[in-house]
Amino acid sequence: MERHQDDELGPWLALFCAPQLSLQRAHKLLQVFQTPTDILAASHQQLKGCGVSPQALKAIVDYRGHHSGNLIHERISKALAWRAAADDHHILYIGHANYPEALAEIAQPPLLLFVAGNAGLLNKPQLAMVGSRSPSFDGRQLAKQFAAEISRNGLLITSGLAVGIDGASHGGTLAAGFPTIAVMATGIDKIYPKQHRDLALQIRQRGALVTEFPLGQAPKAHNFPQRNRIISGLSLGVLVVEAAIKSGSLITARFALEQNREVFAIPGSIHNPVARGCHRLIRDGAKLVESAEDIREELNLQLPLPLMSETGSANEEVISLDGIQQLVLEKMGFDTVSMDALVERTELVITELSAVLTQLLLLGQVENTECGFVRVFIAQKK
Repeated sequence: MERHQDDELGPWLALFCAPQLSLQRAHKLLQVFQTPTDILAASHQQLKGCGVSPQALKAIVDYRGHHSGNLIHERISKALAWRAAADDHHILYIGHANYPEALAEIAQPPLLLFVAGNAGLLNKPQLAMVGSRSPSFDGRQLAKQFAAEISRNGLLITSGLAVGIDGASHGGTLAAGFPTIAVMATGIDKIYPKQHRDLALQIRQRGALVTEFPLGQAPKAHNFPQRNRIISGLSLGVLVVEAAIKSGSLITARFALEQNREVFAIPGSIHNPVARGCHRLIRDGAKLVESAEDIREELNLQLPLPLMSETGSANEEVISLDGIQQLVLEKMGFDTVSMDALVERTELVITELSAVLTQLLLLGQVENTECGFVRVFIAQKK
């Protein structure tokens, strides 16, 4: 099986490595010639008649002639060297045993996927989580909590490794002891953003990093929307946690609709500018989500619930709060609140209130931010 797949990989790699040959053009060629092997064997006139660029034509002819210094050969050698460098390096082509079936069904799926980590996870049921790169405190916490709870419901969390909601979703999943999948907008050897190098390493060790872009590809603006179609294509649905009206997350949601995936959105405060994209999605028909169970019910999933994560913990610790702690939490409301406002709302003296807030901070019920205190909300089961 391995040897057969290696034989199949060669022509796919050659097609992928041809210069000035777009994904759209490659798929048109596959419609005409059916296989990469047949494309590479086609005559100069046949390829030219299909709109293949002069640069690609020359490279393919040189490749067939095994000319030294051929660009396709050089790129193939580089890709195969990367694959051979580690046991968890994989290159998947359409039709490969581990190429995700759901992704193969979308319009113009990637010819190849470079995977670092567990390639077998790509065919597991997944839910995409996306959102703002500059989320609110509540949005970041919700992303972590929903990611953990959705993982416990038997779905893999897939996101884009970006700062903000993406990173929080990956982090929340890993913290709960479950694997996660990160789809990159760069080459597999170019982690972006740089501050997520440690996160990417954890994802690779316990899940998978995935990209359709060639080795060495640096981040480019137009690659991110292209990446987003893979995030939605891998998944049964897309959950948007926080997003502005003009947001890449809404692009992912649009791809999801085009791919017949479900779109879910978590509502937020009407005063929160990064909640307006979610509100628009809900007005346009996205499913309003208040808990992980909402997603499970909407997808009508019959998935085995994992009883224990990798950390060995099956249940969240139940925290008991006394009356005055409950009072302070209730008076805090749902938005960030200053100490002065809390004194007025609770009618407690500042020393007593400070002591209660310190207790709540230690219990993980409250966070102290630059703008004031804010509750840490847990996604509740219905």
